[in-house]
Amino acid sequence: MFTLPSLPFISNALEPHISARTLEFHYGKHHQTYIDNLNKLIVGTALENESLENIIAQTTGVNEQAAIFNNAAQVYNHNFFWLSLQPVNTPSVPSEQLLTLINTSFGSLDNFYSEFKNAASGQFGSGWVWLVKDGETLKIMKTTNADNPLTHNLKPLLTIDVWEHAYYLDYQNRRVDFVTAVLANLLNWEFAQTNL
Repeated sequence: MFTLPSLPFISNALEPHISARTLEFHYGKHHQTYIDNLNKLIVGTALENESLENIIAQTTGVNEQAAIFNNAAQVYNHNFFWLSLQPVNTPSVPSEQLLTLINTSFGSLDNFYSEFKNAASGQFGSGWVWLVKDGETLKIMKTTNADNPLTHNLKPLLTIDVWEHAYYLDYQNRRVDFVTAVLANLLNWEFAQTNL
């Protein structure tokens, strides 16, 4: 059975960009609920002892298992999101290897930031924006609801949650301001490097 993983930082470590109050709800309520729902749905089934990745792979596109997929993918996505962030007092920059890939794929780091913000603002409704590796190229990918790069055979490097619960307490309807703040201050490039 799955349990809520510890955050890789203390609850106020992302302030002023993401408040401890937002984390209280986003991590403590939303993320926990996905875990609780998933555990209830898989108990006593063949999926009970599978990894999140295997559950996602086995339930993708299976209508009668949509609830299991949605909760498993949301647990995975949130786990990945917390690891994509770092405290404000821990500066992080892309490694030389990653920066070369960014420059090759997007032209420059500034272009990457601009394209990522555009993708986030263009995501209709709830979802996620990802930096993914596709072969030897990096791409920005939007996914709706619980979908993620695993279902498209792509390798996720970083993600930002653009469901309203990720930012509404701090930014109200200003999603782009939230994404801009995360990109400028909270991205964990060391985590992205480990996913290469």
